[in-house]
Amino acid sequence: MTTTFFLVRHAAHDNVGCYLAGRMAGVCLGQAGRAQASHLADRMAREPVAAIFCSPRERTQETANPMALACNAGEIVIREELDEIDFGTWSGKTFEELNKDADWRAWNDQRQQARTPSGETMLDVQQRVVLLIEQVRGTYQNQCVALVSHADIIKAAVCKVLGLSLGNCFRFDIDPASITTVVWGDWGSKLIRLNEAA
Repeated sequence: MTTTFFLVRHAAHDNVGCYLAGRMAGVCLGQAGRAQASHLADRMAREPVAAIFCSPRERTQETANPMALACNAGEIVIREELDEIDFGTWSGKTFEELNKDADWRAWNDQRQQARTPSGETMLDVQQRVVLLIEQVRGTYQNQCVALVSHADIIKAAVCKVLGLSLGNCFRFDIDPASITTVVWGDWGSKLIRLNEAA
């Protein structure tokens, strides 16, 4: 009994790569991001998606909504386990500002043990997303489910699937509006596709 998970990163907001959005309210998709979400919905319409689970952030919901319509998957289920990392006071700062912060540099150099200002670690992130995957798998056996989330959340799940330490999360990319496909079963899990463009 297996479940196929489409791990979908939200489409790009207008300032992606300029500042750390984190859990800031009001970070929404711009014109380019809405076009990405539309292409993503068209791509996902080819899959038998039984349900869509989504982070509470606006940008993830705006990505998931057209997908839900295209896939006829019913109402989107919002789950806190898919939320962005809680970056605390780092949220909203530009990467230029953050690069001057020794704690930010430690977070990026020592993902195995470093904590954000809120106290969250990558292990905390991995545990919450894997717990959700296991719960969803129990309900949607032999079906396909989309989880719409954020880059580091998806990276944490992929590291679990591949048996990589969380410090290896920089060895692969998870682009905006990309799809990473994994299969999860009683026997374990397997990566099918990584960072597929819509």
